Amino acid sequence: MVNGSPRPDGNTFCMLKEIEMQLQKHGVDSEIVQIGRKPIRMCINCGGCRQNGGKGCVFDDDAYSEVAQKLAESDALIVGTPVYYGQPNGGVLSLMQRLFFSSGRLVQNKPAAAVAVCRRGGATATLQTMNMMFEMMNMPVVTSQYWNIAYGAGKGEVKLDKEGMQTMRTLATNMAWLLEKIHAGGYSAPPRDERPEFMNFIR
Repeated sequence: MVNGSPRPDGNTFCMLKEIEMQLQKHGVDSEIVQIGRKPIRMCINCGGCRQNGGKGCVFDDDAYSEVAQKLAESDALIVGTPVYYGQPNGGVLSLMQRLFFSSGRLVQNKPAAAVAVCRRGGATATLQTMNMMFEMMNMPVVTSQYWNIAYGAGKGEVKLDKEGMQTMRTLATNMAWLLEKIHAGGYSAPPRDERPEFMNFIR
């Protein structure tokens, strides 16, 4: 799980912690990785990751390397973010774009979910932004009883959102269930019948 908030113990962390405790009840190990407050580089489409033998992004001076290593060892991904102007935190958005562009092989076909916390509005748009990345990487998006959002402004206030916390627990239960089914069936990545075909509409 990636905590996309610069606050290590704020409302985003509280949501992820609720998920973590529920996962533990189902026997699923998890870890919360903080992106911290240091600047995170955006993807500049330099192509360096395509030329360095599959070693990932050429920028390795921020949270990228740690998260990439964790993803290589993980069976699933959950990303939490606060809502800034109806969008995910810029740091976590830059991080995920770089990870998926340079190290997409680490996440292909792994279950994923995003969770968002806001004071009042913008959470659904934030979820849509995050889910679009998962869908492009062939990642099954894990759902809950409602959209994966909760409400809170002050530190820890999200815990008062009973429905939001229940939504996090249901998400965790659904994630654990899906992982159990995948591993029970001797999981292998689905076959790719066609090579990706790219096209733009400017001729």
